[in-house]
Amino acid sequence: MRELVRRIDAATEPGRDRAVDALRALAILGVVLGHWLVTALVLDSGTVRAASPLRYLPRFTPVSWLLQTLAVFFLVGGLVGARGYAAARARGATYGQWLGARTGRLSRPVAAVLVVWAVAAAVMLAAGASPQTVGALLELVLSPLWFLLVFMALTAATPLVAKLHPLWPLAVVLHVDLVRFGLGGPAWAGWINVAAGWLVPYCLGAAWARGGPPGRATSWALLTGGAAAAALLVLFAGYPVSMVGVPGAEVSNLNPPTLAAVLFGLAQCGAAALLLGPLRRALRRPAAWAAVALVNLSAMTVFLWHQTAMMAVTALGLLADGPLRGLHTLPDGAGWVCARAAWLPVFAGALAVCLAAFHPYEQGRARQEFKDGRVVREGRPAREPKVRSA
Repeated sequence: MRELVRRIDAATEPGRDRAVDALRALAILGVVLGHWLVTALVLDSGTVRAASPLRYLPRFTPVSWLLQTLAVFFLVGGLVGARGYAAARARGATYGQWLGARTGRLSRPVAAVLVVWAVAAAVMLAAGASPQTVGALLELVLSPLWFLLVFMALTAATPLVAKLHPLWPLAVVLHVDLVRFGLGGPAWAGWINVAAGWLVPYCLGAAWARGGPPGRATSWALLTGGAAAAALLVLFAGYPVSMVGVPGAEVSNLNPPTLAAVLFGLAQCGAAALLLGPLRRALRRPAAWAAVALVNLSAMTVFLWHQTAMMAVTALGLLADGPLRGLHTLPDGAGWVCARAAWLPVFAGALAVCLAAFHPYEQGRARQEFKDGRVVREGRPAREPKVRSA
């Protein structure tokens, strides 16, 4: 382990902003932990259905404010995308070459998970599983892919939106919500916010790429102002309390994004800016940096397979004599929350197995790619071009 830590530290470019990689890792781990805590697979009359403790335990809702970290991921995506595109253009690469390098690492692992689950669904149906059960499982696997589609679309649009001020897409979100909720407009109008809502942190990240992160005063203003505005919308404008979707709820803050979710995302961006300094100091320790680097190298695999890991543990638990608390039972009490917390290390172990099996699809066979999103490859320092942050 010490040798691995030493190799990772030695293979990292001296000027790399390790805190940016840490923000990406925290965002991914927040999504994973959030899904594991708010998603339950319940046995019901011979079928399996998904349930959420947020529906039965409203006091558990603040967890969604801590673990819904998508805005941070889009913030880092805008920062990396803008810097990477500028670096690619500076060395004469075409837009197509840059985009192919940026999206290749996304498409390979997505193809792997789609193929595996297409085969798994066919096998389950042939073995007699109910279509409702198979549908519930596929929904858990496929629903996170919307995030990747939006992320890839924004990445492709980086040359167009890199200099767009975040206030413009924020204004679009505001007017869409006014039409939807204030004027009784059509519900489909909300889907405009799928692009506009996530453009806000993406454009903010691109702005940081040009001029650096905001100062402490601006960061605190984003954090406190965004959080206060989101809270006011929840308290007085009828927006849902949860920052993630709740089954059976009439309105979701996330699907599509609402003004409350976008303002809360701005608060997260402010918190991220304030964390940069402490993270940089903490990541001077090689062991801490090695952990962050390893998460980043496997970020896509972790994101795509964490639900599969949870479902695999749930399926193996069916071999036990009766339903297991926190795994197959309705999430309707504090006992379920404690039991689910005890299952988290087991989910992590199953995810480690998935990483061992499917991580090669994330790295791919081609090793000579643009290195703007890489931390370390095969124990060797990244070659040209040298980019100062991931």
